[in-house]
Amino acid sequence: MKEADSKQIESILKDYHWMMNSIKILRDSMKDAGEGVTAHYGEESVMPKAQGTTSDPVYKENVRRVKRYKKIAQYEDKVRIIQDRMIAIDDDREFEVLHWLLEGKSYRWIALHMGLSHTQIIRMKGSIVKKMGTYVPDVTKEANLSKVMTS
Repeated sequence: MKEADSKQIESILKDYHWMMNSIKILRDSMKDAGEGVTAHYGEESVMPKAQGTTSDPVYKENVRRVKRYKKIAQYEDKVRIIQDRMIAIDDDREFEVLHWLLEGKSYRWIALHMGLSHTQIIRMKGSIVKKMGTYVPDVTKEANLSKVMTS
């Protein structure tokens, strides 16, 4: 995995909280896939069905759900960029700032909580972004570790 762009990391940090919430909500909403889109019984089951892909409601629902699954995967990829690089933050104060940023808190809220100035929080966030941008996760090591844990 290559270095991440600082602007990309900064953007993901800003959006991390809502992306995590969206992933949870979308996963829950996709659990009941297919309910209510099957054929009806009785007279409706013998009526002529729409032909092709443009008016078939089951097909359209499938296409919609595939798009949602792709969106979930995009959010997960972005979130993983931050999660894989959190190890690069070794300073306790920076880690605390990172935690509250990921929870969606404002700079001012974090500053009040930590007893620091608003500008100190902004500088720490800049340092966090810089460290995460230059850190390159060892993907093969993580893959080997996950293989060992599942065996």
